[in-house]
Amino acid sequence: MKIALGQINPTVGDFSGNSKKIVDYSHRAREAGAELILFPEMSVCGYPARDMVERPAFLTQCQESVESIALQTKGISVICGYTTPADARTGKCVMNSAALLRDGKIAFVQSKMLLPTYDVFDEQRNFAPAAKQELLDYAGKKVALTICEDAWNDQHFWTHRLYNIDPVEELVRSGANLILNISASPFQMGKLQVREKMLATMAKADKMPVILVNQVGGNDGVVFDGTSLAVAPDGTVIARAKSFEEDLIYLDLDTLRGDVRPPLESAEAAAYKALVLGTRDYIHKCGFSKAVIGLSGGIDSALVAAIAVDAVGKENVIGVGMPGPYSSQGSIDDAKALAKNLGIRFEIIPISDMFTAFQSTLKDVFKGMNEDVTEENMQARVRGNILMALSNKFNAFLLATGNKSEMAVGYCTLNGDLAGAMCVISDVPKTMVYKLSAYVNRCCEIIPRSTIEKPPSAELRPDQVDQDTLPPYEILDVILEDYIEDMKTVKQIATERGLDKDLVLKIVRMVERSEYKRQQAPVGLKITEKAFGVGRRFPIAAKYEK
Repeated sequence: MKIALGQINPTVGDFSGNSKKIVDYSHRAREAGAELILFPEMSVCGYPARDMVERPAFLTQCQESVESIALQTKGISVICGYTTPADARTGKCVMNSAALLRDGKIAFVQSKMLLPTYDVFDEQRNFAPAAKQELLDYAGKKVALTICEDAWNDQHFWTHRLYNIDPVEELVRSGANLILNISASPFQMGKLQVREKMLATMAKADKMPVILVNQVGGNDGVVFDGTSLAVAPDGTVIARAKSFEEDLIYLDLDTLRGDVRPPLESAEAAAYKALVLGTRDYIHKCGFSKAVIGLSGGIDSALVAAIAVDAVGKENVIGVGMPGPYSSQGSIDDAKALAKNLGIRFEIIPISDMFTAFQSTLKDVFKGMNEDVTEENMQARVRGNILMALSNKFNAFLLATGNKSEMAVGYCTLNGDLAGAMCVISDVPKTMVYKLSAYVNRCCEIIPRSTIEKPPSAELRPDQVDQDTLPPYEILDVILEDYIEDMKTVKQIATERGLDKDLVLKIVRMVERSEYKRQQAPVGLKITEKAFGVGRRFPIAAKYEK
């Protein structure tokens, strides 16, 4: 039996567009001789749809779209994800379901049992879980048809399991000899390898093929990598789709052979491609085509500009240099050189006169007071106003340039460098910014060498560098990783890392005091285990005992 995996990039709520993709891929697969094609979780309506699924019209459109797809895909069986009505007694409106479409009809429906509530997931808010699942009889096979999380509770792989039931295990015990999984599994660094090992463990333990089709694309701050897989009973990968691209691949269940795309060459390649895809989809799915970026001559804005060019094309990116009273000529030159290397439009709009006007306006109110961070933030907010004006005038998406290290400790200004529609690298620690910049320059110099080599500085006061008030980023980032991702205490971090406890305490306090900024920041793209945003929910008004 020849099976196709339709790794598509759906848009949430775009029923007509998503349906067209499913039909087109199905026709291509049928012409290639495939008997069955699989599409990702909620591929008909897009994932995550969040509270949209509770609108009655959404459920109606889902059902009508699936029925229409069934009529248009005769000659090949189709498995796709959508939403179905839930039993009113559950208190929920809908279920997360998979349909088998055959001969123009919905022939079989299976609903998801395990509804994740960790990290970016909150499925128990919207969906009712399936009370049970049944085997699908298909072409002489007893098929365990599962949806994403249903396959992520294997006792042979996970030391600590989140659920007391295992849908795959129950279906295998009932006689399954083939496991199919339709997924919308988000990307984070290292997850591609974990997913592949998990499926291989399952295939070997259950002694049967495991096939997973995964969504690709960015929806808000979550990026889905695709990388759909088929694994033989011995754990060997027999089919693998591309990462971060739509793809259509085939495998033969009789010979256990299929299309195997090469894996990405490095962790940096995966992270960079995730950022490009997330940026492109967020811009395009929100109805925009252009991007505007403030170019300071620093490494953060340089990396964001490179990502933007790869996302939407150099002709659609506007770089803006806004030198102030403390900007160095080297930074201005670096911004110009970057824009030239990228081939983007570049404008210079000096801010010194505007900053002076602000100071003059406030001089009587501030009389007798020394200059401090107030004046630094005024410069950032002048720049934010300029960038927002350009965003409005040119109908261009404003991309903020703050990295995860800065966001963590509050080195970002509300209505200043936090202005914009997306924080592209808000989940990229500063040390990783350098690694990704090296990846950008792997073939030729795009980001100027002087940008990479000079000490990081906001240039908001004379001779300012980041290390005036922060430890070196190599130290700062390990403290942040331990505290934010691993939830370690100040004492644990100081002891395990051999660091001064007062330094660790200082950084932790900066993190906690900056929560209000992060909750007002634009959407950021998630690429690590714990990103700021929807997957990290901490109170603003709270006391933290250290």
